[in-house]
Formats: sequence, C-alpha cells, structure tokens
Amino acid sequence: MAEIVTAAMLVIGDEILSGRTKDKNIGHLADVMTAIGIDLKEVRIVPDEEDEIVAAVNAVRARYTYVFTTGGIGPTHDDITADSISRAFGVPCEYDARAYQMLEASYIKREMEFTEARKRMARMPRGAEHIDNPVSLAPGFRIGNVHVMAGVPAIFQAMLDNVVPTLKTGTKLLSATVHCPFGEGVIGGPLADIQKAHPDTIIGSYPKYLDGKFWTELVVRARTQEALDAAHAEVEAMVLRLSPGN
Repeated sequence: MAEIVTAAMLVIGDEILSGRTKDKNIGHLADVMTAIGIDLKEVRIVPDEEDEIVAAVNAVRARYTYVFTTGGIGPTHDDITADSISRAFGVPCEYDARAYQMLEASYIKREMEFTEARKRMARMPRGAEHIDNPVSLAPGFRIGNVHVMAGVPAIFQAMLDNVVPTLKTGTKLLSATVHCPFGEGVIGGPLADIQKAHPDTIIGSYPKYLDGKFWTELVVRARTQEALDAAHAEVEAMVLRLSPGN
C-alpha cells in the first residue's frame, strides 16, 4: 500500500482577511509538499483572535499528519500565535532560554535595545523545539505535529527549508495531462464514468477560456504508474471519441 502523508496549513492574520496583505506562502507550501510526497489537504485563514486560532489548530492537528502555520510570531501586541498554540496544547507560553539568549546577543551586537516587544519573539510553548531562522534569527517552533513559522515569505521559505528534512514523506503523486477541446458540459458524464472505474486515481477537470471558446485541461493523478497509465489512456480515448469525425 502506498503511504499517504497529509498536511494542513493555517494562515494567521487579520491583514490577510482584509486584503491588505496578499498571501504568497500557500502556493509555496503546496509546491514543496507536492514535490516531497505530502498531500496538502486543507488551508484555513484565521483572524488574530485566540479562540479562533485555538479551535483551528486543534481541529486540523487531530486530522492530518502535519500542520504548518504562518504569521503572528512577531514583536507586536497582535502577534498572539505562540500564546494560542500554547493554549491549544495546554502548556504555558514562556521565554525559551536559548531563543532569548540568541536574540539578546544579536541586539547587543547591533547596539540596539532588547526591548520588551523584541523579547516577545523568544516566547514559545513549553517543550517546543526551535525551527531555525537564518534570515532574521528569531526562531519558529514545533510542538507535536504543528510547525509554527513566520508570515514574511522569505523567512517562511527559509524556515520551511529547515523543516523539510525532518518530515516523513509519502509516495509521490504521479500526473499526466490531457488537452481537451470541449467544455465541461460535454465531458462531465463520460469523465465521471472513468473516475468511477478508476477509484485509485484522482482526475481533475480545469475549465479554460480563450478566444471566445471554452476548453478543458484534464489532469490524471495516481500513486502508481500502472494506475496512471490505465486512467490516462481512457481519458485520451474519451477525448478522441468526442472529436469530430469519430
């Protein structure tokens, strides 16, 4: 049996929901997860409200192999992710000694004051492990199956690079694409029959519109080459049957 490893993502921040900030992390995480054989099954965007974050974290961490969060671990009053994750796991949120020392030394070296606001970036749930941050030093953290990372894309990506080697990965999805010159209304019925006949595959239908005409990109995904080839062949045969002159 192919091993299936799953993940969910929580994007935390009022600025995402208001449209003030455009998220760039979802697509990056999806690309990375697909590349290493982890199925990203769900993405939620939640506000900077502790109850909402706690509820979302507890819902997805029980359902999926891994959870990744972005946002809300900075120095300001509305950066409440560390407190919320602590509450979700039922542990105190406190200054992590190693993170505190690293940040303190960094600010001293730069001749900058280590303010109470900056100290907040050293807080994490008791028992959490660091996720190194090679960009701006302040670490993310992992507790249980939840990985908590920054929302700034460059920092998120650098943190994720450090997380990936620690993850259990599953069998990668193979894929094949079929160009279909017909709209979904034409192919809906026969395509559903093919999907039903090949339950070990995922067949996606993606409508396109160009130069006044609808067409469809059909993508077949499977975890074995045999399953992929069988379904792919049937989809190609369906398109051929529907073409003029056949």
